Amino acid sequence: MGKYGELIVKQREFFLQGKTKDLSSRIESLKLLQSIIRTNEKELMNALKKDLNKSEFDTYLTEIGIVLEEIKFTLKHLRRWAKPRRVKSSLATLGSKSYIYPEPYGVALVISPWNYPFQLAIAPLAGAIAAGNCAVLKPSELTPNTSALLAKLISEHFPKEYIAVVEGGVEVSTALLNEKFDYIFFTGSVSVGKVVMQAAAKNLTPVTLELGGKSPCIVHEDANLKLAAKRIAWGKFTNAGQTCVAPDYLYVHNRVKKEFLHEMKEAIHELYSDNVFDSGQFTKIVSERHFERLVSFLNNGEQYLGGKYDQTKLTIEPTILDMVHWGDEVMQEEIFGPILPVLEYESLPKVISEIQSRQKPLALYVFSESEQMQKKILTEVSFGGGCINDTVYHLSSPYLPFGGVGESGIGAYHGKGSFDVFTHEKSILKQTTMFDLPFRYPTMKNGLKFIKRILN
Repeated sequence: MGKYGELIVKQREFFLQGKTKDLSSRIESLKLLQSIIRTNEKELMNALKKDLNKSEFDTYLTEIGIVLEEIKFTLKHLRRWAKPRRVKSSLATLGSKSYIYPEPYGVALVISPWNYPFQLAIAPLAGAIAAGNCAVLKPSELTPNTSALLAKLISEHFPKEYIAVVEGGVEVSTALLNEKFDYIFFTGSVSVGKVVMQAAAKNLTPVTLELGGKSPCIVHEDANLKLAAKRIAWGKFTNAGQTCVAPDYLYVHNRVKKEFLHEMKEAIHELYSDNVFDSGQFTKIVSERHFERLVSFLNNGEQYLGGKYDQTKLTIEPTILDMVHWGDEVMQEEIFGPILPVLEYESLPKVISEIQSRQKPLALYVFSESEQMQKKILTEVSFGGGCINDTVYHLSSPYLPFGGVGESGIGAYHGKGSFDVFTHEKSILKQTTMFDLPFRYPTMKNGLKFIKRILN
């Protein structure tokens, strides 16, 4: 038994008692979680301010509010989601009734990242609770104040055999992955996602991997440039670009590039002022290592806007890099910071070909008034999800499951998707005893001929 083996055993014993499966208990737990968040809103804001210098506006919009909306939506629909549902029976099963019974996996592991350390921990946790699981939550060590507060709040309100928070670094994640869980939900980088999947494979444990990648944003010549600039600036520079679905790079049509970049400059000035170092409202880079990696990109291409940074505050101002090429260092990996490279194009098929030749992105954004152009992108390019004439906002809808494809992830959650992720659908056929179909048995004369007639 590993370091956390005893905890897993206790959670599995608690799960087998059936308390987490009880629908009224799930609802009570979600309401309690909802109450904890509302009661401790100020403490959460303070922790996120210390860890990432997040403003109260950004914290509520991207961390607290979105989770409260998720829980509210789940509470509204959970009774229907959890109810066994009848489905059609086939002709070959004449006389039977068919049902699907949603059931929890058991003990789930949720490993959450540092960029949205509250939202990306609690949103999947709420899904695990709604589905009837026990859960171990491993928050990021790079946001220690938020992680400590999560551990405190969960331990004060939930028994650890039901929900436990385990703090620590890579060694803790490694130790947890050596244990046998019934489901693993991981949010983070592609490289660590591969490690998680490899560890899960040893026990054939199902996984959801919410990863990332270089998410393109295309600005066509017929786009509303002023509105596009504002929405792209917001989507890119919120949380200082440390968002898995932030526009990673721009493809702008050469006919409108000059005008669009001017509009981007105006939008950044309007949203973030000319001095993010003194405003106290701009999110900082999470660590020295990430800061130094981002600074190394600043000499790529030509700086159209920004480029200044303050190492003492781990802050980089919103930066636009023009004249960038695919061979540049900044185009080799997901940026995950407030740096936006710009490429120009004339031919849309060439843009599509460039994107298709690389790993499938987590998100893609298209700004155009042409439905034909929109349709061409949507049908020819594979990506996790995205927006037309907006950025990032698809995450806010509980009706849109969020997830990646290929190297950008496996599985999707949000809304019913969060319930589905932590649920196994058990298929049940209830057969009649009023009669028995003879053709299923090898003793029936001309049985094969009869079966072929039915099945064909």
